[in-house]
Amino acid sequence: MFENLSDKPISEVQNAQADRWEQEDLLSRCVSEREGRPSFVFYEGPPTANGKPGIHHVIARTLKDSVCRYKTMQGYKVKRKAGWDTHGLPVEIEVEKKLNMSGKQDIEKYGIKEFNEKCRESVFEYEGMWRNMTKRMGYMVDLDNPYITLDNNFIETGWWILKKFFDEGLLYEGHKILPYCPRCGTGLASHEVAQGYKEIKSNTLTAKFKKKGADNEYFLAWTTTPWTLAANAALTVGPEIDYIKAEKDGEIFYLAKDLADKHLGEGQYTVLQEMKGAELEYQEYEQLMPFLSTDKKAFFVTLGDYVTTVDGTGIVHTAPAFGEDDYQTGRRYDLPVLNPVGEDGKYTETPWEGRFVMEDGLDIDIIKYLAAEKKLFSKEKIAHNYPHCWRCGTPLIYYAKPSWYIEMTKLRDQLVENNNTVNWQPPFVGEGRFGNWIADVKDWAVSRNRYWGTPIPVWRCECGHLECIGSREELVEKAQEDIDTSIELHRPYVDDVHLTCPHCGKPMTRIPEVMDCWFDSGSMPFAQQHYPFENKENFDECFPADFICEGIDQTRGWFYSLLAISTFIMGKAPYKNVLVNDLILDKEGKKMSKSKGNTVDPFALFDKYGADVARWYLLYTSPAWSPTKFDEEGVQEIQSKYFGTLRNVYNFFVLYSNTDDVDIAGLQIAPKDRPELDRWILSRFNALVRDVTAAMDNYEHMKAVKKITEFMAEDLSNWYIRRARRRFYAEEMTEDKKAVLLTTYEMLRGAALLSAPFAPFIADEMYTKLTGEESVHLAFFPKAEEALIDTDLEEKMELVRTIVTLGRGEREKEKIKVRQPLSEILVDSRYEEQIGDMVQLIMEELNVKAVVFEKNMDTYMNYSLKPDFRKAGPVLGGKVKEFGKALAAADAKEVIARLGADDKIVLSLGGEDTEIPGDLIEVRVTAKEGFAVGTDRGVFVILGTQLTPELISEGLARELISKVQQMRKQKNLEMMDNIYIHINCDEETKAAFEEHRDYIMKETLALQLNYTADSLEGFKLNGHITGIAVEKA
Repeated sequence: MFENLSDKPISEVQNAQADRWEQEDLLSRCVSEREGRPSFVFYEGPPTANGKPGIHHVIARTLKDSVCRYKTMQGYKVKRKAGWDTHGLPVEIEVEKKLNMSGKQDIEKYGIKEFNEKCRESVFEYEGMWRNMTKRMGYMVDLDNPYITLDNNFIETGWWILKKFFDEGLLYEGHKILPYCPRCGTGLASHEVAQGYKEIKSNTLTAKFKKKGADNEYFLAWTTTPWTLAANAALTVGPEIDYIKAEKDGEIFYLAKDLADKHLGEGQYTVLQEMKGAELEYQEYEQLMPFLSTDKKAFFVTLGDYVTTVDGTGIVHTAPAFGEDDYQTGRRYDLPVLNPVGEDGKYTETPWEGRFVMEDGLDIDIIKYLAAEKKLFSKEKIAHNYPHCWRCGTPLIYYAKPSWYIEMTKLRDQLVENNNTVNWQPPFVGEGRFGNWIADVKDWAVSRNRYWGTPIPVWRCECGHLECIGSREELVEKAQEDIDTSIELHRPYVDDVHLTCPHCGKPMTRIPEVMDCWFDSGSMPFAQQHYPFENKENFDECFPADFICEGIDQTRGWFYSLLAISTFIMGKAPYKNVLVNDLILDKEGKKMSKSKGNTVDPFALFDKYGADVARWYLLYTSPAWSPTKFDEEGVQEIQSKYFGTLRNVYNFFVLYSNTDDVDIAGLQIAPKDRPELDRWILSRFNALVRDVTAAMDNYEHMKAVKKITEFMAEDLSNWYIRRARRRFYAEEMTEDKKAVLLTTYEMLRGAALLSAPFAPFIADEMYTKLTGEESVHLAFFPKAEEALIDTDLEEKMELVRTIVTLGRGEREKEKIKVRQPLSEILVDSRYEEQIGDMVQLIMEELNVKAVVFEKNMDTYMNYSLKPDFRKAGPVLGGKVKEFGKALAAADAKEVIARLGADDKIVLSLGGEDTEIPGDLIEVRVTAKEGFAVGTDRGVFVILGTQLTPELISEGLARELISKVQQMRKQKNLEMMDNIYIHINCDEETKAAFEEHRDYIMKETLALQLNYTADSLEGFKLNGHITGIAVEKA
């Protein structure tokens, strides 16, 4: 006897299953039972536990979990170690908010030790919620033994890696222009800057720089950042660009020749002189804003190859403190680095002292100042993308700050080579977005002027000597203080440790910076194993990863830091396959946010629909790498189309197999000995296994779940079970009944196995109740039996299904119910040999009395052809009129036949043979009187629609049967209960019922058919009001 699926609330059922998996330690079992088999290595990208999990985490974790479950079922040993990213600014900002702090000064006043303790406490604030979501969604990952980036062992491995970079001369301190967040007080790496662009509107201006020693002569320079003008030290021109000296309205201007009309107005100026940019070098001008002084030579024209005439004036305002190109130009010309802006992003000098440089309205005040000084030429407001801090949203400023860099430019070729070994899904991310990024890789700004992070293990002496420490033992050995290896490797503890300089003997102090937290996560393949301090001998068992999966935003985050570190340490890529998922949007395609109120609570989703439905929907809706528009109506559709259908088929099977108390394990019927319908569904199933396996091997989840869904809804439920239903009803346990029960069992067991990676809860419940085994997740994934795939049989059945679909479509068009018998359906005689033995099936499906294989289908049809001029115009151009004439003269039947074969024809247009694609021709086929015609991909069916008295009579009988069956259900009668039927009807209807009395009674299990004048509940049967009552016998 088989158990029914639970009818308790879905969340209750799934929570109980998750509890059982936990109690039975199913994850460990999945690993231990694959001992001795090949490993499949998976790396979990570490989330931060100081933020709440959301629906976007559900999609990423569903993708990961389904791959790991699939590979386990394929026989691989798949360890799944969780991880937590615990360092970095997000943690600090969260703590600052709680402590009502407003920056680094407040932190240092509070105390670094105390602040970092608060950070340590904060990082696991929402761990319980993360654990709950992980458990409820069925994500099987080891949360009890995770790697944690704040752990001393993890940090020690990070130190070891950084020392390797240091020893190779790849770690250096530079004074480069760094994208800097004044709110967070730290610079950002280039891959972080890419994550925070927003569109803003700002005032741009063209300023007049007065040429020194000349009256009314000005260099015109355009800027999008007026706040940097106070730091101007030079103007830069392109050496090979053509410039002019032009007079307009009594003033003389220098600017690029190609941009003169734009700024001076076409025909409104006089060119006095033309010159190359190189001729302007070293020409001097007066300081634009005389707020900062310098002893160095400044305020002259320099040359730079980066200057263009795409926009602006062709003369670039140069402030070495605030731009990479500007800084490099400054180095070449030994310009002063004038900087009136503090680390907090506020002016320290100028009339606007104390104001944030990106403050609304500051640009207006600067414009007013320049206008008053007669130094403003023009202004314009534009919308453009500007980088903001990805953490806190503050506009970044480009700022000359000391920072520590890893010289990744020296590893560029290796990075590109290693990336080419990776299978990216989708390929365009690896080739384009990520590939382009590393092909132009910049040095990695690896230091952060913060507190809660992995301290950079570099000690400096005042004599300039640097030492990098690579382990706790080395630190203990070289420390002046009495410490041991249990020392906490965070600030301020390591800040209190000093070394002795081997060159001058003076104390060495650790530099104050901490590491970029991306360095933490990028070192996880090594640090999670505490390599090389432990697990050195078996490290190859867990490196590289066979599979990782994260969001598209990680192309310049985790994906990059992993590749950067592993390329240097191991010389190869740290991953073989990368699956990239995109964002989840609301149903309108808008980004989800709490402020818009369009977010989705994953826990509420699990409560209402269960995790299986949520997971399946997210995989089914779009490819993982495309944005997913979340629409609850789509969730409901999946719940009905797949899970509702699956439950119905399962319950139907259990009902009839339990009625007969059949021992499925004892049924031994070879596939070749089963009826054709059974062999067809076995063929379809094995083709499905083949296709799902291929899809999952290529990380194409959507393709896999769509194929399973279509198989369940269309092949198994809507065709096989419906066509085989009467075989279940047989009273005797015939070979035919055994075959249908065995085949259905095999399909349900197979469906559970195929669904298990994606819908782990219902798959496990079904599988264990069908087989009595422990868990579907310990079972093996099905393998396609190619010998059972019969393409000829599938093509044959597909043709029959097409004919049936067309016939039903014509019934619907003609508004003839399926229960109303029709005389015949005509099918092209060329199909008789292929489907002649399936005539009975077609008759039953379409409720027709005959299937006629007709040689002359044309007798019943009218054909017409019409050009689609809207499409034809762009393709045929001037020949389009000739096309209309030629098509009108063509033999419509012949054209349709050729289109069916080749989807194109050749017509003579203007005496020239021209190939015409099929989509330029509209084909119209109509039926003659008394018939209806349907067509699809060259298949035609003609349905006889005339109703005889005999057909009408049978239609009434079938309507009565349908209504009685509905009433049986409403009365909750058992399947085999006998009944009495009471009827109050007109004479015509009674005659129809009497003509088909035996048929009606057999179909409804009626013992009596009684006619009465009593008032009964009335129903309209094909226009006849009929009273009907049903009574249990």
